[in-house]
Amino acid sequence: MKEIGGYFGLEKLISNEYYKNLVSLNSGRNALLYLLKAKNIKKIYIPYYLCDSVTNMLKMYDYDFEFYNISSDFMPVFNKNINNNECLYIVNYYGQLDNDKVIYLKEKYNQIILDNTHAFFQKPIEYIDTIYTCRKFFGVPDGAYLSTDTKIKDDLKIDISKDRMIHILGRYEGTASEYYNDFQNNDEVFNSELLKYMSKLTHNILGAIDYEEVREIRNENYAYLDNKLGIYNKLKLNAPDGAFAYPFYRENDIDIRKKLASRKIYIPTLWPNVLSDVSEDGIEQNYAANILPLPCDQRYTVNDMNYIIRELKEIILD
Repeated sequence: MKEIGGYFGLEKLISNEYYKNLVSLNSGRNALLYLLKAKNIKKIYIPYYLCDSVTNMLKMYDYDFEFYNISSDFMPVFNKNINNNECLYIVNYYGQLDNDKVIYLKEKYNQIILDNTHAFFQKPIEYIDTIYTCRKFFGVPDGAYLSTDTKIKDDLKIDISKDRMIHILGRYEGTASEYYNDFQNNDEVFNSELLKYMSKLTHNILGAIDYEEVREIRNENYAYLDNKLGIYNKLKLNAPDGAFAYPFYRENDIDIRKKLASRKIYIPTLWPNVLSDVSEDGIEQNYAANILPLPCDQRYTVNDMNYIIRELKEIILD
C-alpha cells in the first residue's frame, strides 16, 4: 500500500531527459551486456585502449573476446572477418570519431557496437547500436542510455541509487578531496552490479538538466583551450559537440599531473590498466600515459580555463 503523509522526499523534477526514448540502464558496461544478450553475441573484438571494467565484465559472464589495436587518429586497426555471432566494439575516444567516420566503419565492418562514453551529445545513427554513459558528463551516481533496435528478453529490475549519492552531495556542499574515497567506493560497486534499468532517482536528476547550456559551455571551453594550447598539442583534433574533455598530449605527463595536482588541478589517468597490460612500444600505452584529459565541462568558465592554461604553461615551459 502507498504511504500517505509524513515528511517530504526529493521533489519530482522536470522530466526532460536528453535521450528519453532510448533504453535506460544502470551503467555503460551493463549496456554492453544488454546488447550481448539481446543479439546473442558469442565473441566481441575490443581495443587494447580500454578500461578493464569491460574486460572484467566479459570475463564475469564468460564471453569470448579478442583485442585489437588503434591508429594514431583513434580509428580501429582491424582486418579480420566478423562472423554472424561476433561484433566489433568501437570506442569514440574524446568524441574524435564523428558520425561520418562511424558510418564508414559501419559500412566496412557491419557488425559494430559504438561506445559514445566520451560523446554524450553525438546523436545515435539508425541501425548502429550505441552506448552512452551519464556519469562522465553529469552529477549522477550511475546511468546509461542505449540506442538499439533489439530488446532483451530478460525481466530486468529497476536499480536503486540512494546509497550512491554521498560523493555527489558531499562535493556539492564540500570539496572533491573530502569525498574522493566515497567516489572510489561507488566505482567499485559497479564491478559486480547486475544488469538493471536506470533508477528512478537518476531519471529524476537527468530530467532536470539544462542540456543546451551544458553543451554550449563545453563547446566554448574546449574551443578556448584548443585556441591557446593547440600549438603545444601533438594530437590533431576535431572539435566534438559538447566535448567530454580536451585531450592534451604531452610526454612525461605523470610528472605534469603531480605538479598540476599540487595546484588543485586534478587530471585523471584514463584506463591506467593499459599502462601495465599493453606493450610499451604501442600507441595505446603511449596515449594512456601521455594524454592529459583537461576538464572543460559545465562546472567551469573561461576564467577557469585561463587558470589551467597558465599553470600548465608554467610547468611545461619551465
